[in-house]
Amino acid sequence: MVNLPNKITVARITLIPLFLLVMVVPFHWGTVDMGTESVPVTHLVGAAIFIIASATDWLDGYYARKYQLITNLGKFLDPLADKLLVSAALIVLVELHYAPAWMVIVIISREFAVTGLRLVLAGEGEVVAANMLGKIKTWTQIVAISALLLHNWPFAYFSFPFADLALWVAVIFTIWSGWDYFAKNKHAFLHSK
Repeated sequence: MVNLPNKITVARITLIPLFLLVMVVPFHWGTVDMGTESVPVTHLVGAAIFIIASATDWLDGYYARKYQLITNLGKFLDPLADKLLVSAALIVLVELHYAPAWMVIVIISREFAVTGLRLVLAGEGEVVAANMLGKIKTWTQIVAISALLLHNWPFAYFSFPFADLALWVAVIFTIWSGWDYFAKNKHAFLHSK
């Protein structure tokens, strides 16, 4: 039977196609004036879906730890949901010309590389939990994506490029956490057969 944290994770995964549908299919729900520009309502709805889906990441982890409901299914689904959600949103942002493709490629490439390393380590019987740097990386990505989806609101009123700066911070933490992960687990390659 699937427990509550895993149900929350599955719900987060099911929000991804809804997010994509709202962001990519050319619905015409009008625009909202936000500062110096008109923002499509679909972008605001997409941002809300993304933010809700991202917030449930904290919720499922909280319930899993509080009620000792940590399962192998949850260990598999939770990071998968994070990666799918972040990757989908980043690719949409490139499609909409709100994020540079090279930054998105760096972020997604790091996720593939670390997932590959985790598979190698799992094959040797090692399970490496996410560390604080990895968690900071995830939250900087979520903040940057949210700010870009919201067209830099409310910072656009002050002409402050918060969304662009947040994306740079996310890229820096992505590279740093990836380097840290490989540096701490280099034995998987040094002593391989």
